Amino acid sequence: MKLDRLTQGARFSTICLHAGQEPDPSTGAIVTPIYQTSTYVQDELGVHKGYEYARTQNPTRFALERNIAAIEGGKAGFAFASGMAAIGAIGTLLKAGDHVIVSKNTYGGTFRFFDKVLTRVAVSFSWVDTANLDEVEREISSATRMLFVETPTNPVMRLTDLAAAAALARRHNLRLVVDNTFASPYIHRPIEFGADLVVHSTTKYLNGHSDSVGGVVVATRDDDIEWLTFVQNAEGAILGPFDAWLVLRGTKTLALRMERHNTNGLAMAQYLEAHPKVTRVHYPGLPSHPQHALASRQMRGFGGMIAFDLGSLEAARRLLNSVRLCALAESLGGVETLISHPATMTHSSVPADRRAALGITDGLVRISVGIEDIDDLKADLAQALDRA
Repeated sequence: MKLDRLTQGARFSTICLHAGQEPDPSTGAIVTPIYQTSTYVQDELGVHKGYEYARTQNPTRFALERNIAAIEGGKAGFAFASGMAAIGAIGTLLKAGDHVIVSKNTYGGTFRFFDKVLTRVAVSFSWVDTANLDEVEREISSATRMLFVETPTNPVMRLTDLAAAAALARRHNLRLVVDNTFASPYIHRPIEFGADLVVHSTTKYLNGHSDSVGGVVVATRDDDIEWLTFVQNAEGAILGPFDAWLVLRGTKTLALRMERHNTNGLAMAQYLEAHPKVTRVHYPGLPSHPQHALASRQMRGFGGMIAFDLGSLEAARRLLNSVRLCALAESLGGVETLISHPATMTHSSVPADRRAALGITDGLVRISVGIEDIDDLKADLAQALDRA
């Protein structure tokens, strides 16, 4: 799909506001309507207005898909009922005997789907540190079809050099898939680096208000677009019109929110790194991060996601039970600050020995820094750290 007339040649913030969202032709409404309908009346047999059944077509969902495709710089977007449903749709590009290389420190739900579901249909996986592309290349075989990258990784914030990964994928005729949820397209747009497919949990930064669950795939290749169009309708795991409308509301302020997430995230990471009770901070914006130079080159700001280690489960528990302004909850990317314990929450499905090897210790805490006043957030962490 091409960019809408209003956004051809436009810059990022303008695309977020206007792509896919021209005023409603019937009323002039500036906000895309919620088409809360299951079906569409046909003028006569075989004659309709381009809409037959809402699983297949919905104007609100179409507006969101065009919007996010434009934001990511892809040809077409496909909105699903969750981020995992979106990854599931990508999984249908694979067949028995195919091999996939995956960032080893990936979201626990992605690990669970690949390791427990796709392996049942004879798809195999190699879990590697995709920050080390020599290690990636060593795992490539004649059966390898896909390189699935999460960057930054959840939760220890390892980065993959996207341009180099894309070049490697092209040399070996692999699809490069990038989960861009943690960064958001404000921070980097993987298609500009050469990715074939980008996936998001729209629940996170794209929606930004913790009131919708969804996912999206943005595609660049015509064959992938044709297949995903078919699969979205065939499997039916679509995003509903109200959730699509909520995400459209969210993308309008994406650039503004991400500016504040970037500012607050860096300030909080610096505060935590200086605190005597914190043994380690994972944040690409810190010079102490082993890939800080890559982050400075590849990212526009460093985001609001931080992981920090308190050394023990008991210390982590005391902190998590003591926060007041920060909300103890799973998820991320909302305007409010959320704090969680990866080992028992987001990554509980990952075996303990695997978590340990990845650096997901029992003392690791993950914080999604929101857009509150940073001094209030620091004050809350200070009183909680006193109890840790």
